[in-house]
Amino acid sequence: MRRYFQSNLTTARIMGWLAKGIRSGNANRLPVALVAILTLGVYLFIEIAEEMAEGEIRRIDERLFLSLRVTGDPSTPLGPPWLQEIALEVTAIGGYPLIVLTLAAVAGFFIVTRRYGAAVYAVLAVGSGALLSQSLKEHYGRPRPDLVDHLDTVHTLSFPSGHAMMTTVAYLTLASLVIGFLPDRRARIYVLSVAVFVAFIVGVSRVYLGVHWPSDVAAGWALGAAWASLSWLILHLVNQRNVARTRPEDTP
Repeated sequence: MRRYFQSNLTTARIMGWLAKGIRSGNANRLPVALVAILTLGVYLFIEIAEEMAEGEIRRIDERLFLSLRVTGDPSTPLGPPWLQEIALEVTAIGGYPLIVLTLAAVAGFFIVTRRYGAAVYAVLAVGSGALLSQSLKEHYGRPRPDLVDHLDTVHTLSFPSGHAMMTTVAYLTLASLVIGFLPDRRARIYVLSVAVFVAFIVGVSRVYLGVHWPSDVAAGWALGAAWASLSWLILHLVNQRNVARTRPEDTP
């Protein structure tokens, strides 16, 4: 787990490269950043999964988990009662109903505007991410946290967090599509920042509500970022190939 925390600096540097690539529109810097995030995300997921399977992460999980609970009364989350209601509303952002509705609305917009490739890309990227998430849950078979009562209804296994992973995949994928239509650099950074922030608060809400271990969420973030980066990289390469094909025709 130490290597996971030591990688925070590397992650920050990579996100800086990605932001610079978006600001400058550099066609070479963006794919390098995406490949780096993809590689780092897969690496972190494997590291967390191995330590989870060996039981080495249990103590850290419990310490972080209980840090969001009242000392001496683990059944009570920190904060006033209304904070629990907010956490439930925030966590719903990462639920399949809202993600499916958002995806359908965005895909429908692209279909109406005859951008069929973008619609297919969004559905395939998010849909394949959901299949991967469910397959990994069945593979690892980790039970939900048993230290406190769950404050949200759950129906699946714990590792990785489906909410954390799918929020990261869905909103980063949609952000990559929106960014492609935004000429303003500040607007691109804003869209990307919102997607990252939403994934972050949804993941934290899962631990706060007692339905996930912190390592479940961290693994979901890591793999979600990797999957979204892979999808974004494919989209970028396809766009670059299309530009290369049309360039000779546009040149007088």
